[in-house]
Amino acid sequence: MKLSERELRLSIFIDEGDVWHHKPLYTEIVHRAHKAGLAGATVLRGIEGYGATSRIHTTHLFRVSENLPLLIVIVDTEAKIRAFLPQLEDLTIEGLVALDDVEIVRYTAGAPKKHRIWG
Repeated sequence: MKLSERELRLSIFIDEGDVWHHKPLYTEIVHRAHKAGLAGATVLRGIEGYGATSRIHTTHLFRVSENLPLLIVIVDTEAKIRAFLPQLEDLTIEGLVALDDVEIVRYTAGAPKKHRIWG
């Protein structure tokens, strides 16, 4: 896929404990983005943060279960991102969904990288 120099970035801020039909919400979002043919999606796990509830989520030595912040980032053409937005509506995302213009400096897509075997 060829992207132009200016595109749109979709950023979705959620908690890792958010679920959709008994599976992680971030998984559902990434799979919907893939099915929609978007250029790519990345899920980033934060080490600390807070949102609308002002409750700080952080890693803690004595906690077995974490509920850390997640950021899902998707960059593609404005038309494709805006066409994808309605697919998020039924997910009842309790977080921030933001759009911003981005300048693409480099985007390389193609055949998988070849691994060199040293002998």
